[in-house]
Amino acid sequence: MRILHTYKIYRPDIEGGIPAVMSSLAQGSDQDISHSILCARRRGAARQYTIEGVPVEAVASLGTLFSAPLAPGYIPAFVRRAGSADVVIHHAPLPLNDVAILLGLPDDVALIVYWHAEIVGYALLKCLVAPLIRRALARADRIVVSGQPMIDNSEFLRPHREKCVVLPYGMDLDYWHTLDASERAGADELRRQQPRHIVALGRLVGYKGYDVLVRAMQTIDGHATIVGEGPLLAELQQLATVLGVSNRIRFAGRLNRSEIKQLFCSARAFAFPSVTEAEAFGIVQIEAMAVGLPIVNTHLATTVPLVARHDREALTVPPNDPHALSQALGRILDEPALAERLGAAGRERAKSEFDQAVFRARMATIYEEAVLARKYRGSARR
Repeated sequence: MRILHTYKIYRPDIEGGIPAVMSSLAQGSDQDISHSILCARRRGAARQYTIEGVPVEAVASLGTLFSAPLAPGYIPAFVRRAGSADVVIHHAPLPLNDVAILLGLPDDVALIVYWHAEIVGYALLKCLVAPLIRRALARADRIVVSGQPMIDNSEFLRPHREKCVVLPYGMDLDYWHTLDASERAGADELRRQQPRHIVALGRLVGYKGYDVLVRAMQTIDGHATIVGEGPLLAELQQLATVLGVSNRIRFAGRLNRSEIKQLFCSARAFAFPSVTEAEAFGIVQIEAMAVGLPIVNTHLATTVPLVARHDREALTVPPNDPHALSQALGRILDEPALAERLGAAGRERAKSEFDQAVFRARMATIYEEAVLARKYRGSARR
């Protein structure tokens, strides 16, 4: 079975998030299933390459508009590649995929829409592409979501409940809780330098709520490291300076996985202060739980607070509330017993619910279901 994953960007141009999910699935190839990836560059010339055994075609891009690539070659490449696939996975949201599905997806190719999130923050764009999204969902043989709230709260998904499958993400948990000697020494040194250390990770964009974390740091006795790149870096740095906390917040930029793991293993708490439903799940919560980090997340109407649950693996606070975020992080820093309880529960939950092998096996079943559904529809039309 030939699986084509389609999304706007992939590694190494970006790490984490949806590309991490794609990587987790694509590296699960066996003799019966092969994976390939079609994406666009963040900016730059087209290239074809292989990463960890997975072939990737990245079409040229002039940059981004409304968080989507300006990539004239993407739709022609989709049409060309889809014709030789058994299953196309549209990792949504990406309007280019919705257009390409309408224009060039053969009737005999199964379509899985992997609905990672709604379009949030671009009301005009959402209005313009809504008919295309509905057409793509109607064409889909299966729709995969990470949690039931995504179906319940989506005007797009509710009419297609019967095709939706709830599948929590899975990650390579062993990687996150296993350190070599060098990594362990690095984590120990970071812990020595900053014994009350909070870490956060993600793109520096509005819905991540890092301005809320910066404000919360005014009343937290500790240091924070925010890992990630994005357009709000200068604005966040300026806010930290104005509030007098710039000496206790490090904007680390983009780090490799080993460096991130050392930070996680050195920290006392993981902050996840997202403020809108653009944050549908928060894959990084799984990675934090895998290393035993207690989490402070926000009460969004998405799967976010169901991944790490309030007073079980996390403390969950209202979004956009610096005081509540400060209090919750302060509790974890000040109460070792609470931190240990949340962290230990997180490790167990990651192991039982978010293991990569289970994720891949369940997704393989969905591939087969989609192909059978497509064959049934084809025979019914004949």
